[in-house]
Amino acid sequence: MNQSLRVSASPHVRDARSTTKVMLDVIIALVPAGVVGVVAFGMQALVLILAAVAACLLTELICQKAVKRTVTISDLSAVVTGILIAYNMPHTAEWWQVVIVSAFSIAVCKQLFGGIGCNFVNPALIARVVAQISWPMSVSTFYLDGVSGATPLTVMKGGAMPEQSILDMFLGTNMPGCIGEISALALLVGGVYLVVRGVIKINTPVAYVATVAVFVAIYGACTGRDVLNYTLAQVLGGGLMLGAIFMATDYVTAPMTGKGQIIFGVGCGLLTSVIRLFGGYPEGVSYSILIMNIVTPLIDKWTAPRIYGTVKEVKQNG
Repeated sequence: MNQSLRVSASPHVRDARSTTKVMLDVIIALVPAGVVGVVAFGMQALVLILAAVAACLLTELICQKAVKRTVTISDLSAVVTGILIAYNMPHTAEWWQVVIVSAFSIAVCKQLFGGIGCNFVNPALIARVVAQISWPMSVSTFYLDGVSGATPLTVMKGGAMPEQSILDMFLGTNMPGCIGEISALALLVGGVYLVVRGVIKINTPVAYVATVAVFVAIYGACTGRDVLNYTLAQVLGGGLMLGAIFMATDYVTAPMTGKGQIIFGVGCGLLTSVIRLFGGYPEGVSYSILIMNIVTPLIDKWTAPRIYGTVKEVKQNG
């Protein structure tokens, strides 16, 4: 048979990038935020990062060995999950708390559904939510230089403006918060790196952040606030940049189409804004992305391009 006529199973166009290479790029992109976190909070932050990564790797190894699957810890996906879990925790969290939620996220949210590519929600966000439910005081109390302090979002939730300047929030100086979320600049540097490397597209992050900015600007104008500073504080404070760049763009749990990614980002932005401004929590990034993860299959279905060579069904009268 003529080899030129032989057709293999899809996909017919393959990319030279492997899962390991993609995850390595994500790890590199996460380094600036981690460096800022360790400099700001000290070695305890580094201990939690290492504990989370070790727990994720060990849990994945045990689960795959237990069910006799191929061990895939070398693909670095568990490393990325561990880093993101630590980045979503305050540096004062106990190491064993981080280990428990890391193990839970890998065993229940990832391996139980078949491993990488099969989970329907982001494992790192599940870990954050489980930690918040299990130890609400421990993971919601933030310290800076040994003194307990409210995050900018908590202050704004109470109707005031944070004492930190917009520049502080952009650079990550004098900022209480979770390890990996305090510097918008560091996260943006990582995001630009991922875009340049072709790992992510800007659709979801831009739609997500822009939706939050527009929503809170309208709210700020309606409530008589300084719209510019209030909007910038909402955008730069909390986990919005971390979530928009590194978790809402997850290949497995986010839409595949460009239109779907924009819809996903807008949905995340609306939910985050509603939770922040009208809900019981000052932050809503984790819950908003998880909710949108669940509707991702529907978004993909609605935005799937028409198959080449087919025609739309025409309804006939009578």
